[in-house]
Amino acid sequence: MIEIEGVTKIYGEGKSAFHALDDVSVTIRENEFFTLLGPSGCGKTTLLRTIAGFVDPTRGAIRLAGKSLLESPPHKRPVNTVFQSYALFPHMTVAQNIAFGLEMQGKPRVEVKETVARMLELVRMTPMADRQTGQISGGQQQRVALARALAPRPEVLLLDEPLSALDFKLRKDMQLELKRLQAETGITFIFVTHDQEEALTMSDRIAVMNAGRIRQIGSPREIYDQPAERFVADFIGDTNFVEIELLETEGETAGIRLPSGRETRARSGAEARPGKATLAVRPEHARLVPPEEALMAGTLAEIVYFGTDTHYHVALDSGARFVIRQQNAPHHRQTHATGDRVGVSFAPGVGQVLRD
Repeated sequence: MIEIEGVTKIYGEGKSAFHALDDVSVTIRENEFFTLLGPSGCGKTTLLRTIAGFVDPTRGAIRLAGKSLLESPPHKRPVNTVFQSYALFPHMTVAQNIAFGLEMQGKPRVEVKETVARMLELVRMTPMADRQTGQISGGQQQRVALARALAPRPEVLLLDEPLSALDFKLRKDMQLELKRLQAETGITFIFVTHDQEEALTMSDRIAVMNAGRIRQIGSPREIYDQPAERFVADFIGDTNFVEIELLETEGETAGIRLPSGRETRARSGAEARPGKATLAVRPEHARLVPPEEALMAGTLAEIVYFGTDTHYHVALDSGARFVIRQQNAPHHRQTHATGDRVGVSFAPGVGQVLRD
């Protein structure tokens, strides 16, 4: 659906030049929920705005269904955008705002009315249909903006953190609604967020960005379980980093030596070479064991109860910290105390060897 090839956006010149986008290439599939994920300033919104036509790239190509988008102004691209700011018409009611794009397309009045009613129901705004946009809350205004963008059924819908103004429960509900709507309509969604949970919950694929570049593209499970580099592993969820020695590689796994001297195996890319490396282990993939059965040992420094799970912070003998996340079962009984001598273990192949 969308082909982005070598897109670069440079602001300024000479030594003061800033690369907001640096040779970005990615293909986004038809009927895909694709998410651009990264910290503030990583270039994800700039990339979204180049697709919409609000930013002209310094160089590169953007094609929709094989045809260049760069030759068309924003209003002639079959693309709609939901912004962080609501950008609603203050002199119109909620229903009139949603109907505006359809009316500009010359849709029949009956079709406009039916579509508006369906969009109002989707975003839970039916009781507010006749209110002015200045009479509703910020979260409600964001929902109207989303409904207005969806109503004309664009080929591609660009979403720039559209759920950020919603309260927690409604944001959770809307995550599921957005995913369902994308699947039912077949519209390609390109979603921008810095919220890892949003990205993991809704996306078919995720592109993790940093410093104007895409660092990794993959399914939510691939991004979470098989991060390609330390930045991705650190940005997505909680991760333990252990300095190790990479002994040898065989296929997609490698033999490693931990700081304790114990050896095990881990997932590793084909480019991994013997020598010093970093191992990433998710807290929920490790467990507390007696020190004599452990891959690494240390002292239990802190226990943090979160309701659904408990986090055990272990000060390893190597000097590093390691966190283990254990789900709390019904009638869970605490059997450890701070200061205990404990061991850390994880199954072979659980950890991921990272490139820096």
